[in-house]
Amino acid sequence: MDLREIYLEIAPEHIAYIKFIFESYEEVGIIRTVDRKKSIIVLLAMPDFIDAAHEIIASLKKDIPLAEIPRPADLSDDWFMVELAEAMTAVEK
Repeated sequence: MDLREIYLEIAPEHIAYIKFIFESYEEVGIIRTVDRKKSIIVLLAMPDFIDAAHEIIASLKKDIPLAEIPRPADLSDDWFMVELAEAMTAVEK
């Protein structure tokens, strides 16, 4: 699966809102929480929708504080994120 990752750091109270927004754009991507304590989420987007994803994020920045960040070094024990990290590493090689 060829997915692009966009990591975002946001206030915890905005996670559900961002998830709702991206769910309303059915094919753009899905949101996963990477680190609840640090309020870091990841948007997993298909390459064809990466520009749309960035446009949605830019629009969201007008309403709520959020920051795009590099991929965290430790993705915790979330099986999906560990599996995704391994797959992305294999693709990069």
